[in-house]
Amino acid sequence: MLSGPAQEALIGWKAHGPRIITATFKTKKRKIKMNVIQCYSPTNDSDGDDKEQFHNQLQNICRERYAEKDVTLLIGDINAKIGADNTGYEEVMGTHGLGEMNDNGERFLETCATNSQVIGGSLSPHRRIHKYTWVSPDHVTDNTQVYMGIT
Repeated sequence: MLSGPAQEALIGWKAHGPRIITATFKTKKRKIKMNVIQCYSPTNDSDGDDKEQFHNQLQNICRERYAEKDVTLLIGDINAKIGADNTGYEEVMGTHGLGEMNDNGERFLETCATNSQVIGGSLSPHRRIHKYTWVSPDHVTDNTQVYMGIT
């Protein structure tokens, strides 16, 4: 599933169950690697225990602490809304999120804050159509499900 150059750059990968996979890639800078944590979070309506287990596992993976000089991307379908109010999270997010913060949004913000990551999609303004990744069948609800935390 990787392009030729990505296959050549791949150092290794590991599956962490059905919802999380990690991969490490070489970069053009010899001593810097790119670590990718790809995840698929339980929906906001999922059982609290399922969400807690997922976020604990995600935190344990982030805690592995990749080298500080490396670039680490936490990406995927987080099923979260972080909203635009970044009070208390100024170091983690900008003011250009979508909707009102939900439970998954709070959990994701905590994970990013704990790991000194920034939610890239909230830092600069975008047209509303570029802020969401899912629209309900009745076109009433739109959600931003994909976020990226960058270390």
